[in-house]
Amino acid sequence: MHRTSARIIAFCLWALAAGTSACAAEAPSCRDLERRLETIKADATPAQLSLALFPAADGGCAPLARRLLDAGASLAARDRLGATALAHAAREGHVALIALFLAQGAAIDARSLAGATALYGAAENQRPASVALLLAKGADPNLPGRSGVTPLAAAAFAGNDRIVEALLARGAAADVLDGTGKTAITYAAARGFAPIVRRLIDAGVDVKRAYGNDLTALMWAAGHEDGVGARAAREVATLLLDAGAPIDAGDNLGRTALMIAAELGHAAVVEELVGRGADRTIVDKGGKRALDLAVSADVREKLRAP
Repeated sequence: MHRTSARIIAFCLWALAAGTSACAAEAPSCRDLERRLETIKADATPAQLSLALFPAADGGCAPLARRLLDAGASLAARDRLGATALAHAAREGHVALIALFLAQGAAIDARSLAGATALYGAAENQRPASVALLLAKGADPNLPGRSGVTPLAAAAFAGNDRIVEALLARGAAADVLDGTGKTAITYAAARGFAPIVRRLIDAGVDVKRAYGNDLTALMWAAGHEDGVGARAAREVATLLLDAGAPIDAGDNLGRTALMIAAELGHAAVVEELVGRGADRTIVDKGGKRALDLAVSADVREKLRAP
């Protein structure tokens, strides 16, 4: 769900809990929320005040949040997905609210129904200042969110090297397999983020390791996502090879990085692999070589080159 829509829903839920049908047609501002509080504060229950914390946290309304807490709102309250007001503030990047909520006793590692903490939300939404504050206050860098994806993997997927660096410095495990059979380095490799791949290698990730379906990080680099530039893709492959990645390892289908790159038409990676001595004679479990799988004339030419 879009964040603006979530904020509107939170505001509407608060209005309904207050016994009114008033609901803004678009995301309420801090002033809108302040006005809403003024109309209900005399009769508001702690539950209604707690509901109001969510749109206040989304909007970065620190003075309002403080008033709500002083009036009896609870930082232990959860939204319909199990997230706390701290998690709302963290994913929106409102550092002042994070500091306020933590000072008021918010549980720093509280998890949503999907398992996500405030730190996970901050990492996933690329909020480096929020990540830094949460880590400094003792947030656990290794608690995963949905599908077992760690904050580190979420940051690697987003390509945020600053957050990756901060998480590693605070003890984030560098090579945790998630529920989809991937880890931080496979996300970074597939998306062409060479600085993050380099940082993860320096943190001790074993480039010889195979992940889900026996795919190595080099294979993920060879089969990189659409939109990754040829230069970036080749740089990642070079980094992995220089670090000792097995060039001719096969996945569960018997396909090597060269075969994967050839089939997808990733000529720059094919050229790098051929230049580094990749075996062009290997056949997969279907009896096909890289040349048989090649989809473009450019790739076929590189595979036939001496």
